[in-house]
Amino acid sequence: MGVDITVLVVDWAHVMSLAAEDRLRVVQESAYADDDPDGGGDVVDGWVWPAAGSERTWLGRYEFPGTLGSYKPHFWAAEGWEKVRGAAGGTVRAALDEFLEGLIWWGPRADVDAEQVDPDVFPSLEGLWRSGPLIVRGPATVARLRRSWHEAAPGLEGLRASYGELAVREPGQWVAGFEEFAELVRGWAEVVDEAERRGWGVIALPI
Repeated sequence: MGVDITVLVVDWAHVMSLAAEDRLRVVQESAYADDDPDGGGDVVDGWVWPAAGSERTWLGRYEFPGTLGSYKPHFWAAEGWEKVRGAAGGTVRAALDEFLEGLIWWGPRADVDAEQVDPDVFPSLEGLWRSGPLIVRGPATVARLRRSWHEAAPGLEGLRASYGELAVREPGQWVAGFEEFAELVRGWAEVVDEAERRGWGVIALPI
């Protein structure tokens, strides 16, 4: 069984109002609840929002196109960035470094993996339904990531040729080329933009 990821934007004030020991359980249970039993719902521009009158109006779920909820495309996008970042211009590299390191990339230091979890949100991760990637970003971090993206976005297309030359596809790789890489990165930008617009946070769980 592969590793999955469920990406949510959440009303941070609501999450933080919950008892600390209950937060992880509530978020996991609310990601797919009774009004969305199959986890599908109506996807509009990548988003699944709770039905009107639902008790879950404090969250929304983003479905990355073509990923089937798997984390593998995100890993391969990070791997692609690892290979191509040396060819990026300094401004674009710094901005995409910060954006991707805050979400899916392990960072520039080979001996230290980047941390994608803001502190003091979940006191314990023992209640995770499955092991795997975890992203917990409050509104302040979301605002910083959005600024990084808007600095990087104008230069993304300029990576096309370098990506084709340097990010050679390997067996089992989900992100085959620049178009898929750019689509996934822009999906994360959509998540961050929506969260920042609402003053919310981002939580991604391996479910």
